[in-house]
Amino acid sequence: MAFVPAGTVRFHVQQLPATAHAAGQDAADRPVVVFLHGLVVDNLSSFYCPLAVPVARAGHEVVLYDLRGHGRTERPATGYDSRTAVRDLFALLGALGLGHRPVHLVGNSYGGTLALHAALARPDLVAGLTLLEPPLSGAWVDNMVDTLSAAALSLEDSAVPAELLTLRLRKAANLTAIADDLLNRTTLIDDIAASRTFTPGDYAGLRCPVLIVCGEHSELVPGALELARHAPHVAAVEILPGLGHDVLKENSGALRAAVLAHLDATATATATAGAFAATAKATGTPTATATSPSTSTVRPRAGALVR
Repeated sequence: MAFVPAGTVRFHVQQLPATAHAAGQDAADRPVVVFLHGLVVDNLSSFYCPLAVPVARAGHEVVLYDLRGHGRTERPATGYDSRTAVRDLFALLGALGLGHRPVHLVGNSYGGTLALHAALARPDLVAGLTLLEPPLSGAWVDNMVDTLSAAALSLEDSAVPAELLTLRLRKAANLTAIADDLLNRTTLIDDIAASRTFTPGDYAGLRCPVLIVCGEHSELVPGALELARHAPHVAAVEILPGLGHDVLKENSGALRAAVLAHLDATATATATAGAFAATAKATGTPTATATSPSTSTVRPRAGALVR
């Protein structure tokens, strides 16, 4: 565990070294895998056992961090818009000495939205995306603002955190207190309300390979399929059966297999492109940029319905 100043905020960060050697590749030649968690009561710990440790054991360097205002990261009053979140991400990578390395972003829920914004802002650094239940539509923004506003009212001047401590439920008390601070004493709700909706043009501009994973019963599946229709390098849309918005918590086996396969494919493509670029530079000849397949596959798991 470490606390790293980046920009104006001190971030809670955990780094996991690659603990296995990938055949034919050095870990330093593979994209760094960076995990981006969801809103309010989420933090880096949600990724640790389901994905982060297996990813490190598969030969990838891993960075996890608590977003601005979340978990153990500092909680300024402002700066909860997506543009600032992207600046935070790349400032933190620079502070960690990783600003020159390509990254593969794994985002869960709102973290998937931020990962997509980052890929559009820095296509030179984002080598791959894995989006778990990403909220992409304006309807989601409206619903989330309503939900967060109602939660803010219920938490304002609430005795719940103190009561939870009395019951020795310290973790629940801490999460409730963080939610109260974020919703009632920062601009988070206003910043979410002002979020810009993605367009087909945004999706068409994505230059890196994308894996999307959704639950069969999730209301976010239509948005995922819309992204897949327009983005040129979507590897697959994985639909996990019997699940809603809880794919990270409830289906770590199938999820882990899909994510590891996509990370390995992206790492191989990145290494190939890097070798081509090095050869071109050494010989002074132009070399075509390597790209991932331009067709996407919708893969329902074990009889799941595709809508």
